[in-house]
Amino acid sequence: MNQSEFVRPFIFAMLAAIMPGAAAIAADDLGDYRIEAATVSKHLMEDLSAELVREMKAGGPPAAIGVCTEAAPRIAGELSREHGWKVTRVGTRVRNPLLGMPDAWEQEVLAQFAARIGAGEAIADVDHAEIVSESDGRYFRYMRAIGVRDPCLVCHGPDAGIPAAVKAMLSEKYPHDEARGYRAGDLRGAVSIKRPLKD
Repeated sequence: MNQSEFVRPFIFAMLAAIMPGAAAIAADDLGDYRIEAATVSKHLMEDLSAELVREMKAGGPPAAIGVCTEAAPRIAGELSREHGWKVTRVGTRVRNPLLGMPDAWEQEVLAQFAARIGAGEAIADVDHAEIVSESDGRYFRYMRAIGVRDPCLVCHGPDAGIPAAVKAMLSEKYPHDEARGYRAGDLRGAVSIKRPLKD
């Protein structure tokens, strides 16, 4: 039994003692919410990957920048409207401060992801689900890790390996870009889903 399997029943028992309704929701629905969120996050990454492959074939690495600039927010927006949730991607180092900046909860989960990956857990298996109370209500929150793959290095790798044309476009579009210097296998960020819950 891993640590999360040991701790989860304890957490539900504590919630039941303090907030019986919240514990019931967590115990009964967290698994279903997690499955739904994992499906949506997979949908986002598959659609984004398909667009990246298509644009790379058509216009090379500079065309991929347009996918991240335009297609990724569009796909995330479509999924958000379809489900009534906030669906987005956040980064460990952010390219566009207007998109992808993690909030405090997301930063904490990204730090947990980095520790888990550092301890040897496969990035493909790293996710986290939680029901949280915030000032404006209760939410189911979910994140799934995004790893750096070899094709990502054309735009996100060390500066020495990024083509000059790509560097020029990145500097023009993202003057505050911090999302370079990654290596294959690094944690790039996560898909993040925030689903409002009825009281």
